[in-house]
Amino acid sequence: MVKRLVGAALAAVVTFALTGPAAAETKPKKEPSAAQVAARERMSKCSLEWKEAKAGGKVGKDMKWPAFWSACNKRLKDGTKA
Repeated sequence: MVKRLVGAALAAVVTFALTGPAAAETKPKKEPSAAQVAARERMSKCSLEWKEAKAGGKVGKDMKWPAFWSACNKRLKDGTKA
C-alpha cells in the first residue's frame, strides 16, 4: 500500500515537473513587427526568383543563395525591378 502511494506521488511530481508551470503559464505569441513582415515578404519573393533562375539556367555555377539573396534584398528594398 505504501509503495503504491509513493509511486503515485512520484508519478504526480514527475508529471508536474514535465508539464507544470510552463504549460499553465504560456505567453501569447508576439506579433511580428512591420519590418519583420516586410523582410519575410522580400525573402519569399527572392526565393521564387532564385528557383525560377536556377530552373532556367540563368544563375552562374558559382552563384550561391546567400549572394543572390543579398543582391535581391537590396534591389527590393530600393524598390527597383530586375
